[in-house]
Amino acid sequence: MKQTRLMMDMPITIEIADPAAPEGAAEPAFAFFAWVDATFSPYRSDSEISQINDGRLTLAQASEPMRAIFQLAEKTREDTRGYFDIRRGERFEPSGIVKGWAIHNAALLLRRQGYANLSVDAGGDIQVCGASPDGGPWRVGIRNPFEPNTSVKTLALTECGVATSGTYFRGEHIYNPLRAGPLVGGVASLTVIGPNVYEADRFATAAFAMGAQGVDFVEGLEGFEAYQIDTAGVATLTTGFTRYVAP
Repeated sequence: MKQTRLMMDMPITIEIADPAAPEGAAEPAFAFFAWVDATFSPYRSDSEISQINDGRLTLAQASEPMRAIFQLAEKTREDTRGYFDIRRGERFEPSGIVKGWAIHNAALLLRRQGYANLSVDAGGDIQVCGASPDGGPWRVGIRNPFEPNTSVKTLALTECGVATSGTYFRGEHIYNPLRAGPLVGGVASLTVIGPNVYEADRFATAAFAMGAQGVDFVEGLEGFEAYQIDTAGVATLTTGFTRYVAP
């Protein structure tokens, strides 16, 4: 069973490789993504985050999931030496933490329903569990930031998450919280593999904001690997990355 829907301004693909999965098996996960968008999108005037940004709602009055996201964002800010921050001036933009969190939780929701082999892909950030339909690892491509319809590497993954930060998909949407102005450092894209997509996504966002030193930051994280492509097309990878590359 495999379905793709346009949600949260990006394609979301859910594939369940369990033979017994019915056609509607992914419906609860898609419903969860719809709730995430309705709650956390800063582009929807009726969302909870918009109510906080407009002063109609305080964080103390906010829902438990919203308060949890703020706590996770603060932890990530601390873990990345300030290179990740959902505060933009007087407003909050939580998508840098919400996207990976939502993918990871959608996968967990499906696992709780009894499905062991699945992939949840939202805009290229992916959580994989168990085996792919052919019984082997899930094959995940790293997009070429200069030709997004092609891949520069194919990964063979199971029970982990992969997230890529760059400007080829959503344009200039990542910033350096420690320095005003546009990003500097000559990085076109940075892909992070982690124990789950939530962890991979939050560190990919921060590492991309660090510029050329981002891959070195990931090198220092236990259980994570990274593949960085600079604006000249030169790739730099962490020492353990090649074990994930498909033969």
